[in-house]
Amino acid sequence: MSCREGLTPVTNYRSLALRSTARRTSAWGTLALVGALGLAACGSDANTPTTAGSSAAAASSGGSAAPAVDCPDGTLKAEGSSAQKNAIEAAITSFQTACTGATINYNPTGSGAGIKQFIAGQVDFAGSDSALKPEEATAAEATCTSPAWNLPMVTGPIAIAYNLPGVEKLVLTSDVAAKIFAGTITKWNDPAIAAANTGVNLPGDDIKVFFRSDESGTTDNFQKYLKAAAAPSWTLDAGKKWNGPVGEGKEKSAGVAGAVKAQKGGVTYVEWSYAQQNSLGVAWVDNGGGPVELTGDSVGKMIATAKQKGTGNDLALDLDYATKTPGAYPINLVTYEIVCSKYTDPATGAFVKAFLKKFASDGVQASLADLGYAPLPAEVEAKVTTAIDAIG
Repeated sequence: MSCREGLTPVTNYRSLALRSTARRTSAWGTLALVGALGLAACGSDANTPTTAGSSAAAASSGGSAAPAVDCPDGTLKAEGSSAQKNAIEAAITSFQTACTGATINYNPTGSGAGIKQFIAGQVDFAGSDSALKPEEATAAEATCTSPAWNLPMVTGPIAIAYNLPGVEKLVLTSDVAAKIFAGTITKWNDPAIAAANTGVNLPGDDIKVFFRSDESGTTDNFQKYLKAAAAPSWTLDAGKKWNGPVGEGKEKSAGVAGAVKAQKGGVTYVEWSYAQQNSLGVAWVDNGGGPVELTGDSVGKMIATAKQKGTGNDLALDLDYATKTPGAYPINLVTYEIVCSKYTDPATGAFVKAFLKKFASDGVQASLADLGYAPLPAEVEAKVTTAIDAIG
């Protein structure tokens, strides 16, 4: 089956302006992860792009010329994580500005849908906020005719976002957060919340929980956090489907963020960028090492505790959601671009390689901090780039 059959057109993000004034925080420079990265194979045999021999240079965040880009002509199709929507849009704009004959259509339908489309051979790569499960990896390998690998590209903090006018700072312990999302705590002035917020005038509004109704890697990572950091208050399993007993479901990151914005007393889990865009409050989180504000530095301190759980060229990461490291924000996700190490159509492989190399570049990664993401650490960025070079 072709990687392009049966797809309906999606938005072309050529018009998004790339923001590129951000700098990496020092915390990211301390992270060192073991293992080289690699990418795996996917069958794609129809409407494949034609690789042009020309190259183009794009401006970097500092105004100097960025490394030359190998510019293909044609179209790539990708689907998946809505958490990385704003980040990948910026990368697409940067790439298409340099390569005017290239079009990349990314459909942010959610991690679960992206993986399904990739396994079905309907897209050239997928975005997922969770690494492939063993059964998904087996199915993807059958489609690709060689292993499919997880390539970390975007780090997205997950905010506990709320709508409480007048409450500028809200601290939630992991246990209290679990009880809110489990429906055990139902009022914002509950004594358990008040105990962590001395001097804060908490309203007596009902707590209105919103969750992702679609399959989502954000849901998976948030439930992993609750189970790791808040047992026995949260005993439910993780997964891309919300398993909590209360709340109202909304589709995609924009859906839950918009619902909280419209509902006084609302609360959800959502990527930091969406909380910022909707001017929502973002809770400080206390895992036991003291309240931690969500910042680029605090995210970096948490990611510094991550270990590689994949082998060889598979850089699936094991995040320590229960960390009590002082100043480490514990609720994060990594968005992986799921690709093939060797595409059955060489032109498709060359196109994927060219785009991902731009996505992983220092200029694009640095710009992501302005959009509510954390850039790849330099060590990981170098390994990602080496792996991208190996795509066939």
